Amino acid sequence: MNILFVCVENSNRSQMAEAFAKHYGNEDSYSAGSRPSGKINPKAIAAMAELGIDISNNNSNGLDDLPKITWDWAITMGCGDACPHLPALNRDDWALADPRDMEPADFNKVRDEIARRVRELLKVDE
Repeated sequence: MNILFVCVENSNRSQMAEAFAKHYGNEDSYSAGSRPSGKINPKAIAAMAELGIDISNNNSNGLDDLPKITWDWAITMGCGDACPHLPALNRDDWALADPRDMEPADFNKVRDEIARRVRELLKVDE
């Protein structure tokens, strides 16, 4: 199943979602930003490292960097009008707060909610 996770900057939420999907065995997962920041937030790198998932070498990608396909799933992350309509068989919006400026404990709550939703999407047991 090919999955696209989209947020505004592609530096936090969508990066973590892509990493969790790959961690749970769905290698055909991607992430992008409608206005990519060009870097991964160090807080996201640290939060994922706590779980043994390394995203330190990831890139912050834009929508133009993606394969030109129809996605099985396009998941937006509460980015509203900033997330464009993408060709997808299924779509959902995970209205998640942007954790960019949150303290680590609150950042990790968003991370853990993303993990839960990715497991649910992929039908993976905890």
